[in-house]
Amino acid sequence: MIVITGATGNVGRPLVEALTAGGEEVTAVSRHATADVRHRAADLTAPDSLRPVLEGADALYLLIAGGGEGLDPRALLGTARAAGVRHVVLQSSQATGTRPTAPSHAGLRGFEAAVRESGLDWTVLRPGGFASNAHAWAEPVRTGRTVAAPFGDTGLPVVDPQDIAEVAAAVLRDRAHHAGRTYELTGPETITPREQARAIGAAIGEEVRFTELSREQAREQLLAFMPAPVADGTLDILGGPSAEEQRVSGDVERVLGRPARPFGLWAARNAAVFR
Repeated sequence: MIVITGATGNVGRPLVEALTAGGEEVTAVSRHATADVRHRAADLTAPDSLRPVLEGADALYLLIAGGGEGLDPRALLGTARAAGVRHVVLQSSQATGTRPTAPSHAGLRGFEAAVRESGLDWTVLRPGGFASNAHAWAEPVRTGRTVAAPFGDTGLPVVDPQDIAEVAAAVLRDRAHHAGRTYELTGPETITPREQARAIGAAIGEEVRFTELSREQAREQLLAFMPAPVADGTLDILGGPSAEEQRVSGDVERVLGRPARPFGLWAARNAAVFR
């Protein structure tokens, strides 16, 4: 049995769907249970709440919201080990490797270290920026056919969350093959925010105008839903990516045997959100 945390999110939901479609026994975990699959409510800030959820599980997909604030990685992994889990797959972030001293990703670096030292078999996934972050533009596109973002001409190889989910499913189905490996997950090409706006316009069949925000304006928006260190770290990557952060990784194709999906396909699949 495989336990998936963060099961209602952009990666967790398609991961649950992929595993159950393949006949795997899955328990989906989030703070609020839903009825679509076997779903249990648990709170990662309270590791003991995971004990009943993990009974009978041999694998755990550990998806950490934000930067892992308020979580004790070693307590969580100790709970998993005591319950009989043998393999943990951690969804981390590309920036844990590309920015090893950045305060914004200190929590995830701590989780990676704890996973590797847990005594369990492990696999780490390090996705770059998510294509689905463009959902933040849905309302202004719907109401005014406009996108506002900073650093309009700085490109990154954003990754489709569906690809992350499919990589995770492949890892969880063949755990022995992927044990001890770290995969960096990106899209197949760099794309700028201005180009993303153009791709959304193509998906809905209408022109979408792009307006560039200053870093200060963007920071004010981000602070509405993330801590200041995470907001600052995010803007550092968006505005001044390293060569490594702009490099296209081949790990999606290595695991899945096909290229990663480009942003345009994500936009087409999600066009209804923007209409």
